[in-house]
Amino acid sequence: CIKVYQLTLTTMETNMKISLKFKTVIAMVIAIFAASAAVANGPLMDRIESGKTIRIGFANEIPWAYPGEGNKPVGFANVHALGVLKAMGYDNIEPVVTDWGGLIPGLKAKRFDIITGGMYILSSRCANVDFAEPMGSFGDAFIVPKGNPKGLVDFATIRDSGSVMATGAGYVSIESAKKEGVPDENIMALPGPTEILAAVRSGRADAGAVTFFTGRDLAATTDGEIEVTDPSLMPLWTKNWVGIAFSPDDKDFLAAFNDAQAEYLGSDEMLTAVGEYEYTSSQLPGDVTTSWICANR
Repeated sequence: CIKVYQLTLTTMETNMKISLKFKTVIAMVIAIFAASAAVANGPLMDRIESGKTIRIGFANEIPWAYPGEGNKPVGFANVHALGVLKAMGYDNIEPVVTDWGGLIPGLKAKRFDIITGGMYILSSRCANVDFAEPMGSFGDAFIVPKGNPKGLVDFATIRDSGSVMATGAGYVSIESAKKEGVPDENIMALPGPTEILAAVRSGRADAGAVTFFTGRDLAATTDGEIEVTDPSLMPLWTKNWVGIAFSPDDKDFLAAFNDAQAEYLGSDEMLTAVGEYEYTSSQLPGDVTTSWICANR
């Protein structure tokens, strides 16, 4: 009887150990699946699945991205992003307008989900946000008084003449000017295009560094008082590519966005939509990739 009792205890202990091991394995499998689900389903997709809006962040940057009537998101970067989202099946969109310098901080603080503001892909920005593949390539230029009396056509002429250059806080032109040796005291960082134009018109700045598209639109409002320089006179290394930006937590959504954009970019539908803002096929990005841009810009 004692032997039978001991055998029964041994069998029970063995069964308990097997059961414990089985439960441990099951718990590990559940944990792995939970972790995989967390990786596959980022915060933006969680918002969408719960019925919430996709919040797009942009500044007042004509013709790139700006608020229209009733705060409607307009401008070619906005229109492009909305076209891709529509192709993905999403149209529950909420615009969030902020200063240019607040776009990346706002995305990181979860005040919106996507930056659609026409942002250049730069290595310094790639460290903070994840960019989609580029949606266009563009050059910078200056707005200057009529006749360009100081002959300011690139950052070297700003440096050599001791001129004051106005630009936007957070604009890539600050980095570019410093790279070319323009001293800090000759760089006037302002909130945006309206203030840059005002600085040049008043004589507080000799030139305003902006994108060519922005400069062209600003000059058109001045009855010939201000003109825009030729972007081809800028150094080749200042050519940049624009991409839509996402939180690093939303890699799942970014991958899906890239797939949809690959089909939409350059299509008749896309070019018709952005044509209103004078984006043409000549602005298409070509074969360059975001990974290359992040490493080289």
